[in-house]
Amino acid sequence: MHALLRAIGVLALIAGLGFMGNGFRFFAFPGERFMMVYYGAGMAVVGLLFIIFSRPSDEPRA
Repeated sequence: MHALLRAIGVLALIAGLGFMGNGFRFFAFPGERFMMVYYGAGMAVVGLLFIIFSRPSDEPRA
């Protein structure tokens, strides 16, 4: 479960940074420029949170 959550987090982080790059006109893809920055930032934050919360806990299992 931790590996799946981490993989989803990494993909969301990469996609979010790509959307932000599109919004800042680093990439030449058509689309709404201004909102892409916000959507990309939100997706990047969610991906980063997935990566942070995917770490296994230090508590021993019962």
